Amino acid sequence: MASRKDIDGSASVPAFYGKELRWKREAAGRTLAETVEGSYFGASYLSEIERGQRRMPVDLARHVDQLLKTDGFFERRCGDVQKARRSKHAEYFAHIVELEKRAKEIEEWNPTLIPGPLQLEPYIRAVIRAAHPWEAEESVKAKVEARRERAWLFEDPKGPECWAVLHESILRQPLVGEDAMAEQLAHIVAVAQHRRFIPQILPWNAGPHPFMMGTTWLMTFTDAPPLMYTEGMYSGQIIDEPELVGQYAGAYGRLRAAALPPKQSLKMIETAAEAYGNGKYERWLQQHHLA
Repeated sequence: MASRKDIDGSASVPAFYGKELRWKREAAGRTLAETVEGSYFGASYLSEIERGQRRMPVDLARHVDQLLKTDGFFERRCGDVQKARRSKHAEYFAHIVELEKRAKEIEEWNPTLIPGPLQLEPYIRAVIRAAHPWEAEESVKAKVEARRERAWLFEDPKGPECWAVLHESILRQPLVGEDAMAEQLAHIVAVAQHRRFIPQILPWNAGPHPFMMGTTWLMTFTDAPPLMYTEGMYSGQIIDEPELVGQYAGAYGRLRAAALPPKQSLKMIETAAEAYGNGKYERWLQQHHLA
């Protein structure tokens, strides 16, 4: 059996919190499975909290406090952990940023937007302003920088293998001006051509298909079970129940089968970028619609 890794409690507030949780649990003679018994969470979820890789939900903290007789300690410290993770990203997304650093493979579906790590500043600003129209410029700038910091996910050759299925409406309904849209789509093509990021386009007339709702990620790891993440405008949710994750993985396979092949998809993105760039977008759209 491989020896477990020690937790460096000085690394961050979540790591300190997780190390204390492990110490209290082991001092009480409880296994991970025994500790989560009676809650809605799995042992793997608790293990990642102990390693500082996930935040502790308040209801789980209350469960742990009651089981380990810790007098409300973990519930009280939840706020500290959440604040520590809120500096650059939305609180519900901060733990995903940590998880993607360890991912072996990421499969993404996005029905309305270009994936965040591929977005350039004009596109990012348009998305932020649509969701937060009264956001202060300083805050918008910080969010732009935070999102661009995640560009490594698709651009670093040592990053996880990434597969993204994008709805064709992303090409057909520009969120920014034609020049900016041309640059944005050309950027996607350049990234796809230089590393392992593989895009597929789901045609606008594909008919009924899996995931006819919000953004979805499937993430696999070398040292942990796979999980799924789904996101709305102001919230996100992790699903790590093995049977359910397996169902989502199967549905994603069917989604990829319904999409255009990678080579054809990349050519479509490249053609759309050229059409935006030379002012022939309307003609391209009409011809593509008729096709």
